[in-house]
Amino acid sequence: MTGFNVTILGNGSAVPTATQHPSSQIVRLSEEQFMIDCGEGAQMQMIKYKIKHRKLNHLFVSHLHGDHYFGLFGLVATFHLFGREESLNIYAPSDLQKLLEHQLRVSKTDLRFNLNFHPLEDYKSTPLFVSGDYEVTIFPLYHRMPTWGVKIRKQDNELRVDKDFVAQYSPSIDQIISIKKGADYMTESGKVLTNKEITLPVRSDKIYVYCSDTVFNEHVIDHVKGADLLYHEATFDSSMQNAAKDKYHSTSVDAATVAKKAGVGKLLLGHYSARFDDLTELLLQARAVFPNTLLSEEGQTYSIK
Repeated sequence: MTGFNVTILGNGSAVPTATQHPSSQIVRLSEEQFMIDCGEGAQMQMIKYKIKHRKLNHLFVSHLHGDHYFGLFGLVATFHLFGREESLNIYAPSDLQKLLEHQLRVSKTDLRFNLNFHPLEDYKSTPLFVSGDYEVTIFPLYHRMPTWGVKIRKQDNELRVDKDFVAQYSPSIDQIISIKKGADYMTESGKVLTNKEITLPVRSDKIYVYCSDTVFNEHVIDHVKGADLLYHEATFDSSMQNAAKDKYHSTSVDAATVAKKAGVGKLLLGHYSARFDDLTELLLQARAVFPNTLLSEEGQTYSIK
């Protein structure tokens, strides 16, 4: 599956359940894949949902609580056993590099591929990476330890060919490609149709934002403004507001408030506490504030459009 979308591998919080795995998801960026957080069992979820390892070259870890990175050790070991040769880029708090090096040392593992480690502390004002028309940046969240959210922006610089023009003149594929690059079109009678006449304006940028563990903070709103899809933790319901503040987590209402104030297109809730057997109340509370809210579901893919 290509395009710009996200598949949820795990949407539970620190304690896994039979139906909820720790945090992890795969974002597809055209032909690339980018993992956000790698909780325990992430690679098993990839197998379950038939997500191939081959195109996974970038991995982001939001912070160093175990439910967000314990799956990384197994994933790296599997890549080694598969004979991977292509480098793996890991973007994470700097202390994770020491943990990875220690694990490889005590297991006497000499990786077949390079681990390119990028400390998040070095990217506070610059993109993590830019690939084609995608840009990935981070921003601070407000948890019990240094924690970052991630924003992925897709720039759409390609002109759109007017469907009425296509229906009337039936241009060839090569002609359509040229038109998208700015070319005019000459009809069989010799009339020139300018590019402006036969195209539509480029679409606005598409934005996906991931908010990992965080207490509600107005500063987060500035970073998620205009997102087409926002994934935001919702560990607690509104009856547990005090617990959320004490533990530096959010309620579903907190997440919905961020979505409403930031003017996002759609809100996707996640990071559910294991105490909830039924998530309906989380959803209802959020929708009372921000109607276009969904409960994330493991194995489901959500398009950013």
